Amino acid sequence: MLFILKKFIGGLLLPLPFLLLVIGVAILLLWFSRWQKTAKALLTAGWLVLLLLSLQPVADRMLKPIEETYPTWRGSQPVKYIVVLGGGYTWNPDWAPSSNLISNSLPRVTEGLRLRQENPGAKLIFTGARAITNPVSTAEAGARVAESLGVPRSDIITLDTPKDTEEEAAAVAKAIGQQPFLLVTSASHLPRAMIFFRHAGLNPLPAPANQLAIASPLNPWERIMPSPLWLMHSDRVSYETLGRIWQWLKGPSGNPRE
Repeated sequence: MLFILKKFIGGLLLPLPFLLLVIGVAILLLWFSRWQKTAKALLTAGWLVLLLLSLQPVADRMLKPIEETYPTWRGSQPVKYIVVLGGGYTWNPDWAPSSNLISNSLPRVTEGLRLRQENPGAKLIFTGARAITNPVSTAEAGARVAESLGVPRSDIITLDTPKDTEEEAAAVAKAIGQQPFLLVTSASHLPRAMIFFRHAGLNPLPAPANQLAIASPLNPWERIMPSPLWLMHSDRVSYETLGRIWQWLKGPSGNPRE
């Protein structure tokens, strides 16, 4: 119940739901109350913030410092395990396997496969429980995609009980002990994940995937036109900021005094 409540409240605080709520309140005040100035102020503020968060320079300037915490892994240290954290997914057997990995999941899996090529014989560990209405777990979905791309099932381990990053760290610690491993997750999520895994007594090697903040060339109009793509980047900033606050509030696992 706490997990569901956390997801629900956290979801409402993300930019799009929160701003739609603000704008909705403003419309109600505008039509059904005498608070006309307050309604106009809320409506204007909601529209302006939504506009700014949908612009590439604003969104990526906020996201870039988080993603740059750890560079793309190009180290030469050999490892026996590559841990790929779960993310968005569904499972439709009629689709191409990789189509079932939504948003951040597919780049994580492909980076895991790239790192496995550099570490022949390494085991791929996929983590993540199943969604409430899905009989297939996040871990199993990632494993099936990896298998469809040529990874033998004997080289794949699935940990399909963890519901969040803290539980994923505990499950990995139980599965492989203190052995070194590459930790693959989205670049924006990696700083928070590293805290959980180090607190679990592990020494993960950070391997970011799914970098989103763009500093390389774009068409000029892409930088000035609002887009749901850039709003998604702003969403990642909010999601990880809320996650770090929750991690800190929970106590030792977030290292709040460091």
